[in-house]
Amino acid sequence: MRQKIVAGNWKMNKNAEETQTLLQDLVSKLPQTEAQIIVAPTFVNLASAVNQLKNTSVIVAAQNMHQAENGAYTGEISANMLESIGVNTVILGHSERRSYFGETDSILAYKVDTALKHNMKIIFCFGEELKDRQDKQHFNVVENQLRDGLFHIANEAWNNIILAYEPVWAIGTGETATPEQAQEMHEFIRETVRHTFGSSIAENVSILYGGSVKPDNAKEIFGKPDVDGGLIGGAALKADDFVAIINGII
Repeated sequence: MRQKIVAGNWKMNKNAEETQTLLQDLVSKLPQTEAQIIVAPTFVNLASAVNQLKNTSVIVAAQNMHQAENGAYTGEISANMLESIGVNTVILGHSERRSYFGETDSILAYKVDTALKHNMKIIFCFGEELKDRQDKQHFNVVENQLRDGLFHIANEAWNNIILAYEPVWAIGTGETATPEQAQEMHEFIRETVRHTFGSSIAENVSILYGGSVKPDNAKEIFGKPDVDGGLIGGAALKADDFVAIINGII
């Protein structure tokens, strides 16, 4: 049985006080669930979030990390720094990192290797832009991002991998892939993994959908056989909305 997961990517939102308040609100309202719940606050609030959530089942993830172990990389954060404050999960390859900060598949492959070296869990993001889908290249784009950024890893490393498909045209736009479109791509992703790594890995890896998931569409999207949860953006910034989305996977 694949792990069901609902992860909240807070992006560049919530100061220290707001982070504490949101986490308090979230913990007080969390339902009983077998799903793994993950939150990804900003770097400056990670340590306090880990401390605040230490007696809960909620996991704290970083939104990014640098590929180097240390060095003259002003403003960057290393895997060791994350480990030192109790953060062992990281989001890599988010479309905003790829688009705004020029992260290429080769950079992401390097980041993946560094994270795995530190035995970190990785939420690996990928997905096509609107033009790719309009040109009917969406399957090719997704396959290439997977192969170039991730498929060099060893079979045993898949125990640390969570996949997150995020159609770029459905992030922060209010547009959402239909449940059928999400299932079609998730099934393709699983088959792509199967072709290279075999059925056992393909059937056990969790594949999340990320792209304007809301309380009113979560249950239908999560109900598809190859959708194992969601990577949630804006709706994760309100406890009631995030909890409603979690309830969609129960």
